[in-house]
Formats: sequence, C-alpha cells, structure tokens
Amino acid sequence: MYLSHYKLDKKPFDISPNPEFLWLGEKHREGLAILKYGILENKGFLMITGDVGTGKTALIRAIENELQARIIVITIPDPSLSLMDFYNIMAAELNMGRTFENKGGFLIEFKKFILKAASSHQRVLIIIDESQRLTSALLEEIRLLSNIDLGGNVLINTFFVGQLEFKALLARSENRAVRQRITVSYEISPLTADETPKYIWHRLKVGGASRPIFTPEAIRLIHGYSKGYPRLIN
Repeated sequence: MYLSHYKLDKKPFDISPNPEFLWLGEKHREGLAILKYGILENKGFLMITGDVGTGKTALIRAIENELQARIIVITIPDPSLSLMDFYNIMAAELNMGRTFENKGGFLIEFKKFILKAASSHQRVLIIIDESQRLTSALLEEIRLLSNIDLGGNVLINTFFVGQLEFKALLARSENRAVRQRITVSYEISPLTADETPKYIWHRLKVGGASRPIFTPEAIRLIHGYSKGYPRLIN
C-alpha cells in the first residue's frame, strides 16, 4: 500500500540482500579494496568480521560482482555441516555433476579441477559465510585443502565471513595453524551519522523516489535507534 502512496516502484527497505540496492559506506569501501587486493594477490586466507546486520553479506555480493569474470567462486552460506556435506556443496557449486561418498574421491576430482583452473589462469575463491559456525575439525580440513598448490603458488583463496565470535574460535589453541595463515583481515563497522542519510536516500532513489520522504529529524532518530546497522535501518 505504501508504494503507491509514496510513488515508489519497489520496496526500498527489504532486509533480504539485493545487489540492486547496494550502497557501500566508507568502511565498506575500504574493506572491499583490502579484500580485493588479498584475493587478486593470492594471499590465501582472508577474513572479514562484524556484528549482525553490519552489511557483511552486501560486501560479499560486491566482491562477487567485481571479480566474477576473473575468479571461480564457491559459496558456503552455512558451514554447520558434516565434512562430506561440506565437500558435496563445494562439488555442486563447481558443477562437478556427482555426489561423493568419501573424502578421497572428492579430493581427487577437486585437485583435478583446481589444476585445470590454474592452467586457464583462473583463481578459485571459497567464501564461507557465517564462519563462526565452523567446527575446529572443519577448519582444519579447510586448511588442508589450501595445501593444494602448483610450484609453491597459491591456487585457492579462502574468504571467511563471520560474526565477531569467529575471532574467539580462531583464538583456540587447536586452531592456531589456521589463525597463522590469515594474511588479510578486516572488521566492518556500522554506518556513521553522516552515512545513514546517504544510505537511506540511495535506497529510496533505487526504489523510485523522486524526493526525500524522511525528514532530517526522522533520519536522526532512525540512526539513533539503529546505531548505523543497515539491517536495523531497513
């Protein structure tokens, strides 16, 4: 009902991530640049952390959009999986066309895929969202996957995306080997008071608005309530 009242073409504040509405604040752009550098320079393990609703998923989408022509992306949206479920999701993402019964069978085919991609000068990026849900055992398996290389050259970049609890997981003694391999990390912050009105106006424009709908006072109250968290703003 409110679309016609405000002369909007589409809902501007859905909480589901939509690349069409993507707007990056200063910290998001900074994080994007750092992570792009890490991926393109084959830094191996990369990490971005942030509180719930700070825009981590939006940043993932931005990275995928910017690099999709140059990299093969494997996305794991929820890693609270058994080992073989994890491997079979990877196989599905790579269109391997089969389900694997055991680790050995998967690793043989995965290594073939990685080496073929390398021969075509394609990078492989594994994005693991909600990384705080990983077990230490699965973290170690991911570390072992990263040992696949070619003449010492890194063939797989792994991008951990998680809430702040992921840092606590990495701090455990049994995860030291993984922690030591993380070469690029970034913690994303909420939007500032100056960025919140820009974010709101951008989404309104994409939704079809031709004029501001919220007063400056309303935006100030929205920022105060949301603390600059994009999900709460929406």
